[in-house]
Amino acid sequence: MQNSDRSAMLGAMKMSRLVPRVSIPIMVSMLVQALYNVVDSIFVSRFDPNALTAVSLAFPFQMLMIALSTGMGTGINSLISRKLGEKRSAEARTASWNGACVEACGSLLFILLGLFLARPLMRLVVSDSLANAQAILEMGIQYLSVVTLWSLGLFTAIFFERMLQSTGNSVYSMITQLAGAVTNIVLDPIMIFGLLGCPRMGVAGAAIATVIGQWVSAGIGLILNQKKNTELRLNPAEFRINRGDLRDIFAVGVPSTIMASIGSAMNVGMNGILSGFAESNAALNVMAVYFKLQSFIFMPVFGLSSGMIAIIGYNFGARQKARVYQCIRVALTWAGVIMLAGMLIFMCFPGQLMAIFESDAEAELTAQMTQIGVVAMRIICSCFLFAAVGIILSTVFQAVGRGSYSMIISICRQLVVLLPAAWLLARFTGNVYAVWWCFPIAEIVSFFISLLYYRRCDRELISRL
Repeated sequence: MQNSDRSAMLGAMKMSRLVPRVSIPIMVSMLVQALYNVVDSIFVSRFDPNALTAVSLAFPFQMLMIALSTGMGTGINSLISRKLGEKRSAEARTASWNGACVEACGSLLFILLGLFLARPLMRLVVSDSLANAQAILEMGIQYLSVVTLWSLGLFTAIFFERMLQSTGNSVYSMITQLAGAVTNIVLDPIMIFGLLGCPRMGVAGAAIATVIGQWVSAGIGLILNQKKNTELRLNPAEFRINRGDLRDIFAVGVPSTIMASIGSAMNVGMNGILSGFAESNAALNVMAVYFKLQSFIFMPVFGLSSGMIAIIGYNFGARQKARVYQCIRVALTWAGVIMLAGMLIFMCFPGQLMAIFESDAEAELTAQMTQIGVVAMRIICSCFLFAAVGIILSTVFQAVGRGSYSMIISICRQLVVLLPAAWLLARFTGNVYAVWWCFPIAEIVSFFISLLYYRRCDRELISRL
């Protein structure tokens, strides 16, 4: 299929076929991404349970980097898809160049962070009350320094993935992500444990394997975009800074970045709340393990939402109202099925899931993790269906250029509701098991806010097409 035909497919193919065709490759690649995140944690926990704590405490800062790259990628994807829907291919290529500049600047920001702020930032989150606090601090600094100093690979990989997705070319996008994920999975045990003649590097090895995987993904993404994505093939002769494009990228990208960054703030806040309990090491590890495991459920839904941005953006630009509504309905069905399956798995098999991360080195800590984790996962998964609706509706807002709605919902979910609820539950119950109810509370509140914003978005934009 020629690239122009593939782009036109977004405006003509039956929606029940189009949504899975565009989204399933992205969902598969995100599942593999989730797999290598989990594999990374399994190997690190087997190396040293304190290493898992160190990586968990460094993770919010790594999330900021991922948030900026993917948030701006969402802005790039949305803008390019709309321009293609309006049959303005040359302007779409100009927008791509402006997107490349935005991603490069984001990488530079985190390189500076790695050079000057890795130690101060880790000191903020490693509490002296933690057992083996100094060892945890040093391992966290090692991990954070490597992933930030070499962050250009991540930003470049995300840029080319979104370029491929914006034309509905999600199979090639999947290939770029799979290549990076498989590279990471293969290199993790080799570098962490010192196999096949490689030095035993522990946490630093996990970080280096992650970075190499990102650079592999970036290189393959560049090749595929230039060879296969002819509508958006980058030509230096077409490079120019366009303030309108930058404004449009930031209009969607900044709210998307803030949405994802709020997750980092929430993570830091939750770490601080959980650090106040006697079972702090176990509770911190449970939260890290939960976020790794739930990514198997949420990543496919996020893959679905990435495909939606291209489909809705194209049809919104082409003023095909009926197809926008069809896409929303199909996506809600898919997301609901995925989240229901995830809820049943977490509800029925939490002990087996926690057992994956057990370590013989710290039997008492492992037993505490399993005990807390079983309760936590059953409580949190009760809100998965509400989350499905919230994710899909937030994606609609981003696709039509109203990313600020998604940002407000995320702020309400993770800062305005979740953290205060967690703090109140911790303060008035004194029970680490009660704290996890903050997740369902926050998700239900954000669900109703999403419905209100969708009604406004429909009334002001979609229904008027």
